[in-house]
Amino acid sequence: MMHTFQSFPRISVDPAVMGGKPCIRGMRVTVSMILGELGGGTTVDELLAGYPYLEREDILEALRFGASLASFRDVALAAAE
Repeated sequence: MMHTFQSFPRISVDPAVMGGKPCIRGMRVTVSMILGELGGGTTVDELLAGYPYLEREDILEALRFGASLASFRDVALAAAE
């Protein structure tokens, strides 16, 4: 069963696709692959040329999704004794 996120309609999670990793529109293209490629120096235009079924908005939403995962809240930890 595929699940999408209200704030990220292009991101889907389906246990039957890529082991349940967040993917783009149910395809076998994971958010982590896109972020890894961009982090490694691949440009958005290069990604679009290499994956013609992706749209620019897919890549931008993957970036926003990754940013949302990285913006965790601070949690107060107990002081060490």
